Amino acid sequence: MARVAINVDHVATVRQARLASEPDPVSAAALAELAGAQGIVVHLREDRRHIQDRDVEILRRTVKTKLNLEMAATEEMVKIALRIRPEVVTLVPEKRQELTTEGGLDVALHEQPLKDVIKKLHDGNMAVSLFINADSSLIKIAHRLEADYVELHTGTFAEAKTFTSRQEEFERVLMAAKLANKLGLGVHAGHGVDYRNVLWLRKISEIEEFSIGHAVIARAVLTGLERAVQEMIALVNG
Repeated sequence: MARVAINVDHVATVRQARLASEPDPVSAAALAELAGAQGIVVHLREDRRHIQDRDVEILRRTVKTKLNLEMAATEEMVKIALRIRPEVVTLVPEKRQELTTEGGLDVALHEQPLKDVIKKLHDGNMAVSLFINADSSLIKIAHRLEADYVELHTGTFAEAKTFTSRQEEFERVLMAAKLANKLGLGVHAGHGVDYRNVLWLRKISEIEEFSIGHAVIARAVLTGLERAVQEMIALVNG
C-alpha cells in the first residue's frame, strides 16, 4: 500500500496572508500525523511566501513520521538542509513569479550542479528525491545522479481536460514509474493529486508515496483536517 505524505504549505499560506501566528502549519502537521499521515512535506521557498525557517526548525523536532523538505538546489538551501537534517530532501525547480511549482526539475540542463548538491546531502545522511516530469530520459539521468527517489510530476495528468488526454498522461506516469522502479529508484508522485484523480494513480503499484497538499487542506476547511486526511488515505489504499 502506498504512503500518504501531507504537504502543509497551504496552512502557512493562510497564516502569511495576515502575517499572523495562526493557523500554524506545525499544529496542522501534528494533526495530520494523528489522522494517519505517514509523512509531512514542506517547501521552504527562497521568497519565504508561506513556510518559514521557524516552521522547518520546529517540524524537525516534532514530526514523528518523516519530514520531507522540498527546496531549490541552491547554496542557501543546502546549508539549511545540512543544519535541519530532514529524512528526505526533494529538489524542485523554483521561480518567484509562479503560483506553485509549475513543472519538473530540468535534470538534463543542471546535471553537474545537481550531482554536487546530491553528494553534499548524502554526506549529511539525507535521502534525496528529484521532482521531475514523467519522462524516461529524465528517469535515467536521476538514476545516473544517484538519487534515492524520483517524485513524478502529476500536474499535467491532473489538469487533463478530456478522458483521452488523461489516459495518455496516465500511461506516461505509469511507464515512468515502472522504469524508475526497474532502475532501483523509489517512486513518489505529487502535484494536483485530489480525491478523484487519485483513483487512477493508485492503480500504479510502483508508486510508494503520494505527496498531497492543496486538495487535503482545501477539504479540511470544510470537513476538518482529521477527516480530510483519513478520507485521502482510505482512497489511496482502495
